[in-house]
Amino acid sequence: VQLQASGGGLVQPGGSLRLSCAASGSISSIDVMGWYRQPPGKQRELVAIVSSGRTNYEDSVKGRFTISGDNAKNTVYLQMNSLKPEDTAVYYCYYRSLTTRAISWGQGTQVTVSS
Repeated sequence: VQLQASGGGLVQPGGSLRLSCAASGSISSIDVMGWYRQPPGKQRELVAIVSSGRTNYEDSVKGRFTISGDNAKNTVYLQMNSLKPEDTAVYYCYYRSLTTRAISWGQGTQVTVSS
């Protein structure tokens, strides 16, 4: 499975962005798709994942970020609202097959929150 992420950019604090991740290949609704991020000088961390319609979020983004998927398009979205400077990071799309346990990463998209 190959992943193509898009939608990053520069936004002011309090603003919004939507990231998209399109997957090529065979995807099952039970597989895991989501987003990780890597802030400057820090390790990569989970942001949000979705599998079989169930979602899981990192505590700092709960209530601000929403992950959703379009099975027909093999695409997962991350709607990010009320962005904060600490959300600045490279965001990576993530896929994991629950049958083969194969993992794929997208190329990363930069999100910068700054005034």
